[in-house]
Amino acid sequence: MQAIRGLLVFANRLDIKQELKKLLDHPNELIKEVINKEVNGFSYKSNSSQKHDEFPSFLKKGNWKEKFLNRIVCGDSIQLLQEIPNNSINLVVTSPPYFQQRDYDGFGIGNEKKIEKYLNNLLKIFKECVRITRDDGNIVFNIGDKYENSSLLMAPHKFAIEAIKSNPIKLVNIITWVKLNPTPRQFKRRLVSGTEPFFHFVKNDSYYYDIDSFMGHISLFRTKSNGGNKIGQKYFELIKESSLSEKEKQQAQKELLEVIQEVKSNKIESFRMKIRGMHSQPFGGQEGGRKIQLEKKGFTIIKILGNGLKKDVIECPVETIKGGKHPAIYPEYIIQELIMLLTRKGDMVLDPFIGSGTTAAAAKKLNRDYIGIDINPNYCKNAECKLKDIKAENNLLEFLI
Repeated sequence: MQAIRGLLVFANRLDIKQELKKLLDHPNELIKEVINKEVNGFSYKSNSSQKHDEFPSFLKKGNWKEKFLNRIVCGDSIQLLQEIPNNSINLVVTSPPYFQQRDYDGFGIGNEKKIEKYLNNLLKIFKECVRITRDDGNIVFNIGDKYENSSLLMAPHKFAIEAIKSNPIKLVNIITWVKLNPTPRQFKRRLVSGTEPFFHFVKNDSYYYDIDSFMGHISLFRTKSNGGNKIGQKYFELIKESSLSEKEKQQAQKELLEVIQEVKSNKIESFRMKIRGMHSQPFGGQEGGRKIQLEKKGFTIIKILGNGLKKDVIECPVETIKGGKHPAIYPEYIIQELIMLLTRKGDMVLDPFIGSGTTAAAAKKLNRDYIGIDINPNYCKNAECKLKDIKAENNLLEFLI
């Protein structure tokens, strides 16, 4: 309020007046009353009983959800996070601006001259994220690296090491995002970077974790990119070329069609087929059921159920959006995976660098509450526009296909 009173001294200046007019619909009734009276010259009757020397109620931590819940809030993350109480958030997931990698319009973190200053600023944000995260909550940071003098700065790992040293947290995993379509660049003295780390931190061993919800594989992408009708096509060709009898070929084609349908209906993840005379014998020809099937039927089918090891890898294409308003957009699919893995329906997901709004969009679709913060007003505006038409869908597969 004192800052606004200071501006009112110069209310006759056109530029100041324009800025003050933006506060005419301010959520604080007292501020709204003062602006209408001093700038527009007419009285606005406030419904608030708040006194001039009282801290605005909408900024009190006890009432913080009115300002933050399911909203994109524009401002400095380090200041805004301080308004959120301890142990309030289920999942913090974010991708801070990379160090001197892109033009972020001169706003905030990422524009520092020295890597040490960049990491120090990130760690201040991270400390607040630890404070506001629940004891059973999770924190995920995705940070990109940068070359300087032909050498990687190791920014992501330096950040993770310092984060562990200076906060009461544990590093559970470094989840690797494998980019299926990395930016095509021609390097003669090094390989193209095709991965990025997602650091998964927790406060203690009671963190929420739904391992069954984590998919983290590429089969759905490959199925689509290769065309669903082409599944098993190579086996049909091999059956035709084989020395199996006509009766054996008919049975092989019949069972091949059946297993293909199981893949399409998500009953199994994949399968392998061995055909007598076209493939080597199973298990090096050792005695067993597969060898007997191959000898008697002429073929054997091995079903892959999809209940294998859940690895710390997510294979996913880089998201490309024509005319995108934000220079660094991580794929929504990755955030969906993390939200499904680390939260329940109705949980609260926060991104202190919301950027294009990807995290909030994924949370909303999966029936989670969200909070998005960004210092760039243009990004905030675009993120809000992105969220307007999004409805809760609660179907991860639907987003992939």
